[in-house]
Amino acid sequence: MASALCRTASRLRPVQMFRRLRASSDLLSPSSPSPACISDHGDFSLPRSMFTLSCGIERLRMDQRRLLSTSASGTTSKPSSGESETKSSGENEKSGGSEGSDGGGSDQKSDRASGKHARGAPVSWMSFFLLFATGAGLVYYYDREKKRHIEDINTNSKAVKEGPSAGKAAIGGPFSLIRDDGKRITEKDLMGKWTILYFGFTHCPDICPDELIKLAAAIDKIKEKSGMDVVPVFISVDPERDTVQQVHEYVKEFHPKLIGLTGTPEEIKSVARSYRVYYMKTEEEDSDYLVDHSIVMYLMSPEMNFVKFYGKNHDVDSLTDGVVKEIRQYRK
Repeated sequence: MASALCRTASRLRPVQMFRRLRASSDLLSPSSPSPACISDHGDFSLPRSMFTLSCGIERLRMDQRRLLSTSASGTTSKPSSGESETKSSGENEKSGGSEGSDGGGSDQKSDRASGKHARGAPVSWMSFFLLFATGAGLVYYYDREKKRHIEDINTNSKAVKEGPSAGKAAIGGPFSLIRDDGKRITEKDLMGKWTILYFGFTHCPDICPDELIKLAAAIDKIKEKSGMDVVPVFISVDPERDTVQQVHEYVKEFHPKLIGLTGTPEEIKSVARSYRVYYMKTEEEDSDYLVDHSIVMYLMSPEMNFVKFYGKNHDVDSLTDGVVKEIRQYRK
């Protein structure tokens, strides 16, 4: 309220000063009575008028000084008020900025805290579950593939898979060898009956005896199941040591129907090539050596045509069933 009154008084002062200046100008204007007129009327008011004029001029100077001081004070008060307002606004801005910075800092701190909290737990339950499920799936897949691979190996070791038929196999052919009784025979002498050929040598320590025992047992079972007589034949791949007498004594140890054949190295090489049989001597120690050879039995038809082969993985029953099956299909 007091400040409002002060502002009103300061505004009215110039108006009052203007009025005083006007009054003093009226005293100096030509319309005012001159000293001559005054002297003519014999009025001795001239000294008074001059005194009044000097007082008006003095008052005018004082009023001008006051006006100047008032205007100066007004101008100085306005910048001060503006400065105060500016300072106050600056302080407000600073306070607002500080508050904003504090608020922003608090927000940043809260964001950082939340980020730290989020980063504090890098493995959530969901990610842990997915990791566990993936690991379990890989273990299960690996175990299943391993079992399947083992089963395939076992199956392949128990049975020889047949490939697609593309005509008759180029196995077999004419030969001329010496039978264990000293008589030379050819493949034509074996025609008319089913024949199973096996290639080996009499000095074989284990493989050949095992295979010939299996062949002898299968021959008897085939006779029981199908009533067919199958002729077992043993062909030596060691002609240097397997003489006719040696072969005769050897084959009679397994089955009375087993026929033993031998011949010269060239004849053995020829028949082995015809039946795709591999054989080779191992390291020699004096006269004692072994022969590495194919372990395969060949089923030949009554026309001495190749029908099927059976590897070492067949036992007596599978060999018997396989031969009987082929014989029955042949009859149809």
